[in-house]
Formats: sequence, structure tokens, C-alpha cells
Amino acid sequence: MTDKELEILAAKARLLILEGVHCAKSGHPGGSLSCVDAITVLYFNEMRIDPAAPDDPERDRFVLSKGHCAPALYSVLALRGYFPTEEMRTLRSINSHLSGHPDMEFVRGVDMSTGSLGQGISTAVGMAIAAKVMDKPYRTYSILGDGEVAEGQVWEAAMSAAKWKLDNLCAFVDVNGLQIDGTTDEVMPLEPLDKKFDSFGWHVIKIDGHNLAEIKNALAEAKSVKGKPTVILMKTVKGKGVSYMENAVGWHGKAPNDELYEIARAELEAHLAELEG
Repeated sequence: MTDKELEILAAKARLLILEGVHCAKSGHPGGSLSCVDAITVLYFNEMRIDPAAPDDPERDRFVLSKGHCAPALYSVLALRGYFPTEEMRTLRSINSHLSGHPDMEFVRGVDMSTGSLGQGISTAVGMAIAAKVMDKPYRTYSILGDGEVAEGQVWEAAMSAAKWKLDNLCAFVDVNGLQIDGTTDEVMPLEPLDKKFDSFGWHVIKIDGHNLAEIKNALAEAKSVKGKPTVILMKTVKGKGVSYMENAVGWHGKAPNDELYEIARAELEAHLAELEG
């Protein structure tokens, strides 16, 4: 798929994220908007999946370790054909299958229920180990938040992945610099993340997380690495695409009111129209 086609899909996903969070009157738009480009590339260009066979044992796996950003995953799953896009309007509704965090029992295409930070990447490591043990060809992908990386369990998982030489595992870290309580530097300084992962035995790639070509190239590089897992550190903008949300910590976990929703929708629709024009 071309970069332009992927950009259009990511733009549509951003609109669905906005619509879902606005209808729910709650949710996490900031981090969803920052990581949706990578998820779009994974589901439309990289992963071996089939929406008609979501439980295919040979499929590639994806674990959204930063599970509070479920709107990003749901929007891409809907566009990919796992369920109707109209269902994004039911996000977080008591009668909806689209809960605030991914639920593998009720949402087609979700490979792991996540939300407790640090646990998703641990599960992804387990999936990659299982593929090795069973001699299966599938690859496992995961996305962590940069704030999440402060969890000690993340580094236990990182050590395990290196010990077992999981070259079938590729993790992203969404480095947007913000978390619920402030900047990551203020809450718990993370840098140098590249040197930390390298010292834990991972192959490290650094990219612009909104550049679709760089995401595609990084994934191709990850597949060529043998004997160790890969982490892609993607520099992103929290709230990407909505002017008043960009780099604003207050939009980590709240929904826009009707007036702000219309402003955001107009901006996102204008960007989509530009891409499609």
C-alpha cells in the first residue's frame, strides 16, 4: 500500500477516534492520536491478518500495551473490516462491545485484553515465545506508552525477550513526552531510552512516528534482524492532528465538548480532504 493511501486511512482513523471519544464523553484522545499512524501501517501494510478469520492460529499478533488508547486500535480495526465503523459511536457505552480498554472476548480482532500498564508487553513476549516453541511463523507486535515504560514489569519483559532471542517480536514506544500527570521528564525521566533498550539486548530503531515511510522502513528492518527483539522508538506529538490538543497534557484523558468537537472535526476533515484531493 502506498504512503498516500496509508495517510488517508490514518486520517479517517483520527476522525473515528474523535467521534468515539466525543460520543462517550470520556476516553483518551491524546495518546490515541499519537500512535494511530503506526497501528494503521501495521494493520493495512505489515501484519498477516484476515478480518474474516480473526482467530487464525497463523496470524500475526498485536498487543496494545498502552490499553487506555483503545480508540486508536478500535478505529483501525473498524476501517480494516472487523466491525462497522458506525459502532465507534457506541464507545464506552454500557451496551457496547467497545469498552474503554481492549477486550479480546468481545471485540473482533483484539488479541489481548490490556489496560494495566506493563502487562501488555509481557503478554507479547509470551506470544513470541509460544511461536518459537511451536515453530510457528507468526510475528508479534506491541505498542507501549513512554510513561508506561517507567513500569518495572516492562524491563522484566525486555530482559526475557533478549534472553530468548525473540527476533519475532517488535515493540514500539510512543515517545510523545506526556502522561497523565505531566511531562515524562517531570514524572520519571526516561532518556536515554535507546541506550537502555540497547543495553537490555534489543535492536533499536529511532523514527518520526508520523512519517509513514519511516514506519514501513523500520518494520522492514525489524524483520531482517536475527537473534534479538527490536524496539522502534517513535517520536510523536500527543493529540496529533487537532491543534488545541497537540502537546497539551490536559488532553490525555478527557473528551471535547460539542464546540471543541466541531473545531477538531473541521480540522481533521480539512486534512483528509487535502489528502484525497
